[in-house]
Order: sequence, then C-alpha cells, then structure tokens
Amino acid sequence: MLKALNPLSKLFVCCIWLVAAVLIFDARFQLAAILVPALALVALNRTSPFVLLALTVPFALFGFGFLTTSLLFRQESDFALRMAGESLLASPAFSAGLTLFLRALACGMISLFFALTTDPGLFVRALMQHAKLPPRIGYSLFAGMQLVPDLAGEAQQMRLARAMKSGRRIRRIPGPVEVAGLVIPLLAYAIRRASRTAIAMEARGLGPDNPRTILNAPGFHRRDGIFVLAALAMLGLCCLVARPV
Repeated sequence: MLKALNPLSKLFVCCIWLVAAVLIFDARFQLAAILVPALALVALNRTSPFVLLALTVPFALFGFGFLTTSLLFRQESDFALRMAGESLLASPAFSAGLTLFLRALACGMISLFFALTTDPGLFVRALMQHAKLPPRIGYSLFAGMQLVPDLAGEAQQMRLARAMKSGRRIRRIPGPVEVAGLVIPLLAYAIRRASRTAIAMEARGLGPDNPRTILNAPGFHRRDGIFVLAALAMLGLCCLVARPV
C-alpha cells in the first residue's frame, strides 16, 4: 500500500516530520515520531519488527553519543537543560540527553520509512517528471544505481580469484589489508564503466534542451492526498501532546 504512493508525497510528509522532530524538544513527541512510522511500516508495509530494530542500531549508537555527552558535559547544553528541566523526567541532564537520543532515533525511523517504502527508480522518475530534475542528473543517478551492485559483484570476484591463487579460504569479512588491495582495481573498474556510460548517453543525444519522454513516471492520485492529510493530522495530534519550542 505505501509503495503505491507517489514518492514525492512521501518525501513531502517525511520532510515535514523531520522538521518537526528537530524543532520540538520534547521526549513525548520524539517517542510518537518513532512509533507512528514504525507502526505504519509494520502494519501497512509488512516490515518485520526485527528488521526495523536491526536498522535502527546505527541511529541508536548515534543518539547514545548525544546521551553520554549530555550527561558528561551538561554544563555546555544550557538550552536543552532548561527545556528538559520542566519535564516529567527527574534529572534535567538525563532528560535532555534522553530527548536527544530519541530525536536521533525519530529522524532515523522517519528516514527508514521513506527508504523502505520507495523504489529508487520511481523516485528519480518522479523528480524528473514533477520536480524538473535535469535529465543528465537523472540518468547519472540511474547509472549509479546500476553500478553499485555490479561493483559489489566485481569485488567478490576479485576476492575469490585472489583466494584461489593463494590457496586459502575466502574470509566472510575482508580485513583492512584486503580492502586496501581492492581499492585501486575497483576504482579502475568504476572509471571504465563511467566512461562507457558517458559515451552511451552522448550517443543517444542526451542534452539539456532536447524534449524527452519519461516512461513509467508515477503520477498523483487520490490516495496521495489522503495519505498527506492523514500524516499531517497525525503530526498535529502529536504536537498537541508535546510542548512546542
């Protein structure tokens, strides 16, 4: 259901929620900003809760840095301490750090909502069709999306060839020395692919002034309006239970 929406509608809603998460310094609002996208992903997109928990680990580590900084260097965050001192949580320093921790998780969850429900190709087509993204940038993004998986496959082939040559088993996670040895060959491979792509784009007459037809570009439907209105209404309800700054 969420994947059928226009990517620009989801981008607009996610940007509004991100701005609200940054501006509203309240733990209750941050909790709501985490739970609403998470529940929408689980209920409407059938995303596994375990996958969501695994994907939020980097954001949790990032937020944990805010929490420890607030506890150890709380004299440098007067604004956060003043706002958090009136909250229900007992310790102002802990309350400020916890709010910052939740804010990092909220921003991460909102970003995951967009990333897990949006096809990158449709997003680029929507930008080209409705946001007037230049074709040169759009087709360069398409080329980059095709290059990244091929780059990973090429790196795996290089690792297999080197392991067979040396007579040892391939490691599941490459070490620093092995990664350093792959940098130059992969860079050369990427340059060759980029050169071929540039020649192909030029041969097909890709230019800024030529009229161009975009196939399979997603349009706007009634469900997009319903989604935007529902998301904004939910944001308003969350703001009512929080203390705006």
